[in-house]
Amino acid sequence: MEVDKSILETLQPSRFLSFAIPNPNPTLNPSLASPLIRIAVLDSPIQPSSPLIPSVAAMIVPKHRESDWIFSTESGHLQLLLSSPNIQRLILIGQEQQAIINGSSSSSIYRRWIDPDSLNNLEISLKPLVIALSPKSYFHNENLEVPFLCYEDNIVCSLILEKCIGNFVGEMLVEDVEIEGSDQSREFRRRLRFKRMPNLVQTEIRIVPNKVSCLDSVDIGSNSIEFSPDLGVLVHAYLVPMVASLALIGSCIEKYVESGLRPKALCLGVGGGALVGFLKTQLDFEVVGVEVDEEVLRVARKYFGLEDGDLVRVHVRDGMEFMDQLAHGDVGNIVPQFDVIMVDLDSDDPRNGVSAPPIEFFRRDVLLAARSVLRESGIFVINVIPQSRSFYEKLIHEFREVFPELYEINVGNVENFVLIAAKALPCSSSSSDSENKFLTKLRLAISGAYMDSINRIGDASN
Repeated sequence: MEVDKSILETLQPSRFLSFAIPNPNPTLNPSLASPLIRIAVLDSPIQPSSPLIPSVAAMIVPKHRESDWIFSTESGHLQLLLSSPNIQRLILIGQEQQAIINGSSSSSIYRRWIDPDSLNNLEISLKPLVIALSPKSYFHNENLEVPFLCYEDNIVCSLILEKCIGNFVGEMLVEDVEIEGSDQSREFRRRLRFKRMPNLVQTEIRIVPNKVSCLDSVDIGSNSIEFSPDLGVLVHAYLVPMVASLALIGSCIEKYVESGLRPKALCLGVGGGALVGFLKTQLDFEVVGVEVDEEVLRVARKYFGLEDGDLVRVHVRDGMEFMDQLAHGDVGNIVPQFDVIMVDLDSDDPRNGVSAPPIEFFRRDVLLAARSVLRESGIFVINVIPQSRSFYEKLIHEFREVFPELYEINVGNVENFVLIAAKALPCSSSSSDSENKFLTKLRLAISGAYMDSINRIGDASN
């Protein structure tokens, strides 16, 4: 694709251009050694609040991740830009590489390659190119420096197991990754990602190699080693605090269990099924899961250990519509009396950045439906990734119109909050927590994390 450089002299909100050019220095650096290099330029959809000099940055795509949707798609590019505050144009430069064919496995394994000195020389050599790709107004006052951003994550190596297409979520992939362990130990994970929001990991579980006594010999991609899902631990940052919210109703659940009943959970958004499986295997819940895309469930069963049965029933429906049908008694053989509703749904519009839940959860009819299918002691638990503080405050306001008691858990990763809505004050118990078998089980299952970090949200009118 031939590009008229003059169109890049000005900023145009949301403009995205991708093209290939001959590599000016193919022998300079192994991370950019292909005959052609791919250039992608994206202007921010957010207009600057004042007519200041626009902020421009460039990024070199990590070697062997050129086909990763994070770097090869407009949606991934947008998320990179939005995660860099005040950047009006982000330029990506990487090797030109044919994308992995949809629907097939990839034998290409990514292994992290870092050489700071070599990378610095490459950035210097690319300086004339990024200057040529910057808007004219950037060079006010003879500013001739364009900073290079460095993409960093915790992936040591990765291998794509499958790429497929769902009718609702679109393209998705399953990958095995090795990540940096916090204590120098080796950690292996399996991830589900959607192309529409490639920087967001939809599901992540721990995997363990089969019949291996020493992890030093384990290599992702080796034909001699197979991995199995470990459903006994939650590794996604926000899932543990979501489960910890059950501490609020631990006394009520204990009473049900003592009377021979099993606690019930409704999970809107199944994904790979990590939360559904954990509630069943670790806390003995009966779980109803709702997932909008049948292909996601196929992937969950094949790669993430999701098992349907008497205690786990999964429905292919829109979560909010299903909850409304439950509220009106239109779903056969399910008694709408849940101890907890857990919502793990993100916005499907990448232009908003990573955000959750979908804006539709602001609707009063949705909240009323949720309230009606809960027991009197039940709680409504939502993973929230707010676009802004005002977004979060609006969400709290709408929930307070329907639920008198609100609580929150700060996940501690800057992005996530867990919002908990209750129909009534948590039920009290004459027994201590140490005598409550359910709370003991819960504390053991999640190592007590976040159980003591549940904060009541005061009434704004007080």
